[in-house]
Amino acid sequence: MASADDKNFDDINVTPMVDLYLVLLLIFIIMTTAAVKGMKVDLPRPSKNSVSKPNPNAPKLQAIVIDNSGKIKLNGEDVSFAQLETKLAAARTASAEVPAVVRGDRQTQYQTIMDVLDLLGRLKITKIGLATKPPEK
Repeated sequence: MASADDKNFDDINVTPMVDLYLVLLLIFIIMTTAAVKGMKVDLPRPSKNSVSKPNPNAPKLQAIVIDNSGKIKLNGEDVSFAQLETKLAAARTASAEVPAVVRGDRQTQYQTIMDVLDLLGRLKITKIGLATKPPEK
């Protein structure tokens, strides 16, 4: 009779080999990502003649300020709501893209700001910014 020690093993234990492959794969991934991040590129430089100059034909920014009493100013000039509509419509016909910034006081009634935003929407002025104060540190 044969004892248990004389038994032949026909299968191979591949667990250590899989561990080795996973370690090699991990090393490969780390090395390739480190090589990609460290890539240096020589960026092109603009010529000295191509300094950005303001375009005289560019539309003027329309600054709309609404104070806490509901008064409206367009570019520093007191205007009524009807005058605001007239002046913005004239600016819109002069240029297809008219940028506008709306600055409302913290105490301003929300309805006045919404009326101005609704007017800008009706005039199809799409470049609208709402000015805010940066958070204090």
